[in-house]
Amino acid sequence: MVDHAKEAGSAAEHEDRTRRYYETGDVDAFYDAVWGGEDIHVGMYAHPQEAIADASHRTVQRAADKIADLLGPDATVLDLGSGYGGSARALAERFGCHVVALDLSEGHNRRHRAANARRKLDGLIEVVTGSLNHLPFDAERFDAVWSLEVLCHVTEREGALNEAVRVLKPGGALLFSDIMAAEDTPAGDVQPALSRLGVRTLATPSSYLERLAELGLTADFEGHTEDLAIHYARLDEEVRRRTAELQGVISRAYLDDLLSNLPLWTDITRRRLLRWGLFHARRTTARAGS
Repeated sequence: MVDHAKEAGSAAEHEDRTRRYYETGDVDAFYDAVWGGEDIHVGMYAHPQEAIADASHRTVQRAADKIADLLGPDATVLDLGSGYGGSARALAERFGCHVVALDLSEGHNRRHRAANARRKLDGLIEVVTGSLNHLPFDAERFDAVWSLEVLCHVTEREGALNEAVRVLKPGGALLFSDIMAAEDTPAGDVQPALSRLGVRTLATPSSYLERLAELGLTADFEGHTEDLAIHYARLDEEVRRRTAELQGVISRAYLDDLLSNLPLWTDITRRRLLRWGLFHARRTTARAGS
């Protein structure tokens, strides 16, 4: 018999660990100094030495292109795991759409709201603190649901996908990226790299496509695994090149952790043990599960 109370407790504990990790000053300083402080997800690279921030923003542009037909001043998008708000601001600025941005971290959300106000986008973006597994929204509210590299941090991915589809309008789009395992990758081969982020297991492209089909969505996966390898090589290069500078803004312990962990990511991505790319799914007019 499945102990649902135990599962719920485990998921809540994992969410709390994830929140506490991302709310540390070291993490913010790392993302500001190395990642650019706007988008904190994998980039799509024009060339292997491109700036990480530029490549990361290109991912947002590419993802937005896939759902551009749904977006405009009358559309509302739900951004799940919105981080510092880079995606939400890009969507609001480009399309004039309304964005509801949800993130576990109230620290991230305070920073997000302040940036929106500076860019005069606070009238288009509502920032909410909450969990992907318990969305505080009515069914069929959103024209699109968006999430970049967040599901890998969620223990109950099936529940999070269920919730994402529940709040999606018929005909609406679910657009997300994620870091995944290759179909035949043993979990033990990637776990040493994942442990720093508190990630326990990874989905695979086929497991996501199967689940999306079960939920009544038509979906495709656009693979960009080569960019994942470039991205982690760039992070490793930047941290090593700028170690002396980073010592002034990041604790020695966190910097040492990066210096030991990033080469593990570089190794497993070059060996193609992981997969990364964009999922684009459309909900049919029938209710999910009907």
